[in-house]
Amino acid sequence: MSDETTDTVTDTTGETTGPPARPSRLGPRLPAFFCPIERDAVHPEAKSVEARAVAWLDAFDIYPDPVERAWGLATHSADFSCRIVPRGDPEALLLFVEWNYWANAVDDWQDSGADEVSTAAVTEHGARLLRTMENPGAGLLPDGPMTRALQDLLERTHALLTPYELRRFLEGTRDWLLGAAWQSAQAEHRRMPDLNDFAALGALANGTRFSLTWSDVAGGVRLPPDVLHAPALQALTDAAGFVVSADNDLFSYDKDDHVEPREVNLVNVIAHREGRTPAEAVPLAVALRDRVMGLFLRLREQLAAGADEALTRHLEGLGHYVAGSLAWQNRAPRYASPRNRHALPVEGARFDIRYADAPSDPEQGPPPLPALAGWWAHLRE
Repeated sequence: MSDETTDTVTDTTGETTGPPARPSRLGPRLPAFFCPIERDAVHPEAKSVEARAVAWLDAFDIYPDPVERAWGLATHSADFSCRIVPRGDPEALLLFVEWNYWANAVDDWQDSGADEVSTAAVTEHGARLLRTMENPGAGLLPDGPMTRALQDLLERTHALLTPYELRRFLEGTRDWLLGAAWQSAQAEHRRMPDLNDFAALGALANGTRFSLTWSDVAGGVRLPPDVLHAPALQALTDAAGFVVSADNDLFSYDKDDHVEPREVNLVNVIAHREGRTPAEAVPLAVALRDRVMGLFLRLREQLAAGADEALTRHLEGLGHYVAGSLAWQNRAPRYASPRNRHALPVEGARFDIRYADAPSDPEQGPPPLPALAGWWAHLRE
């Protein structure tokens, strides 16, 4: 039997808007997600922050035409940001929202498959972008709407963040750009990496530390460097990034399933390794994701024991990052009505996902992947 079964897009009223142009290789619906963390938290200023961010996008002409604007707004970057940061300073949150809209525009260029988007081009642009973020006056990027918007973001970001927060922000950006270059290299060489390489490198493009910097900035959380960079907390952060990346690989799978060779994501990596179809690889991907989620929950609880207020709030922020990302992707037309199936985003499109009461894999020990197994070493008996 083929794994390509018919799915439908559902709007917020529950009405179906018809089948997509072609069925999903993953099957009729996404698997249930194990996520026993508060899932419905959202910043009370979400609507006003979103309106201000959209006005900023329009003021800088980020999108060249109404169609690109529709797809840019379909990322629901404001919803993502306001779920990652459900409380805290609205001005810092606004900057985070605008950064996410801007970064998604860059990400769409990197993933466009256009002939000029080579690994060399992605790497060159990433290096110039990072140095511009460190030194906004360096004159390394061509003039245009994206560069002018970037300069505005940088001016406000450098004014708001402390030097230490700015360094965290830049390190998170470096992760994102490094991960994007690695993924581009795999595609250019028409190479599907092995699972351990993907586990170590694939989640970098998610920009976990980029997002967590803004979570702490908006919340006024200032951890000492020795606490923030302690090995156990870094392992917890990497585990959160892996879970969010695995979830995104499921939600975004249909958006990129027209790409040849197939996109480098968790499902395709496992399917290639095991000789399975994508639908057959989904339970294996979810099992690995759930095992890492279990590690995240146990290690976070361990670090919370005896934590001071700043660390407690940072750990809460990690939980909002994981659960908020899941809730956002469930509602984002970028994924629920992907561009390779729809001329325009379907308003209100969503997945209506289910939540699992228990992990799909009862095994709690480390997986046989060196890139991940070291995280379990930080658990106390």
